Amino acid sequence: MGLSPQPLILYPRPMSPLVSTAWLAEHLGAPDLRILDCTYLDPALGRDARAEYEAAHIPGAVFLDLKAVSDPDTDLPTMLPTGDHFARVVGALGVGTGNRVVLYDASPWRTAARAWFTFRSFGLAASILDGGLDRWRAEGRAVESGRVEPRPATLTVPSSRIAVRDLAAVRANLDARAEQMVDARSATRFSGEEADPRPGVAPGHIPGSVNLPYTKMFAADGTYKPLPELAQVFADAGIDLDRPLLATCGSGVTASTVAFAAHLLGREVPVYDGSWTEWGADPSTPKVTA
Repeated sequence: MGLSPQPLILYPRPMSPLVSTAWLAEHLGAPDLRILDCTYLDPALGRDARAEYEAAHIPGAVFLDLKAVSDPDTDLPTMLPTGDHFARVVGALGVGTGNRVVLYDASPWRTAARAWFTFRSFGLAASILDGGLDRWRAEGRAVESGRVEPRPATLTVPSSRIAVRDLAAVRANLDARAEQMVDARSATRFSGEEADPRPGVAPGHIPGSVNLPYTKMFAADGTYKPLPELAQVFADAGIDLDRPLLATCGSGVTASTVAFAAHLLGREVPVYDGSWTEWGADPSTPKVTA
């Protein structure tokens, strides 16, 4: 969107962007720590994310509805909101300036990464729980039921965003090829073999993009792969990590997983926020099926 880079607002005690279940168990109850359950689910799955949170969540965790921190003034799903909107919603969940934040989910789309990207787009640091709620429970760690009612806090958020691309920027990149475009959708969605699930959205992918399904970022136990293996995943897809990248997907959610994995490897990757939902529905954009 043509926004100039801003420095991150780091917390007084910065954490690793990826924290283990053992680390979180050790730090539960720390007065400056906030834990957010960022599970986001498609109703077609027959699951209710909020109901699942109320049935069982990590002790002290508050439910963050990704739709609540999405732009309410667009029909595109999960688009980034304004800074004021984000600060108001997340502040009401008890997250204030100076808090350390851990994000987790129990979603097949690894939606904690989208929450992480949303924080980061406003220059705010947050960490992801490696393996999410599934690993936490598999290890026999405590959960609680009900709803946590946090004390509202004040969160300072910059007015402009970073690490985001819009449709105009992606159009310009078609010719400039300044950024390698990485599509995190499945191979069948990328090729157009599988129809897009959203009405009015064409099948296929953006010309010049490379397919790297987000699922390849994870080991069999649901944790992120070790850094050497992550680097190899990008290399196997023909992606040069020493050149700029741009992540896209269906709606900006799983692209955030690619951006997070690249972040673990020391690379900063912007996300095309509208992604294929916007591009595929626009009759003027070029599309490839192959």
